[in-house]
Amino acid sequence: MSTSPLPAVAFLKIPDDGDPYLEGSRCGSCGATFLGQRDICSKCGARAQMATVQLANRGELYSYCIVHRSFPGIDVPYVSAIVDLDGGGTVKGNLIGVEPDPAKIDFGMPVEVVYDDALGRKDRDGNAYLAYFFKPLT
Repeated sequence: MSTSPLPAVAFLKIPDDGDPYLEGSRCGSCGATFLGQRDICSKCGARAQMATVQLANRGELYSYCIVHRSFPGIDVPYVSAIVDLDGGGTVKGNLIGVEPDPAKIDFGMPVEVVYDDALGRKDRDGNAYLAYFFKPLT
């Protein structure tokens, strides 16, 4: 069993000597930034121009959906969100720290990326996972 958590997704990086972060790719030709690793830019089509970058931990809520029905074992309701990160990159994840009520959630509201246990999920060997979530900035 591992003593440190495993990343829940490949683009979540957990360095031995630093804080977790989301990794993306930035096009050297047009500057577009994307979540995860890419070889070709989806915006301009440039090849071999993508550089790996650390994405920002802050952004703005672009869209959201309050989920009332999900897979067995998933607590509902929860807020599924799409966030435009500062400096580029768009990420989907869960918005926490706010009531799942449209009156309490504003489009464009500033949020931060937080890293926490992946809701108690573990692999077959009992290793915990680290996940990312969005939380409103106060």
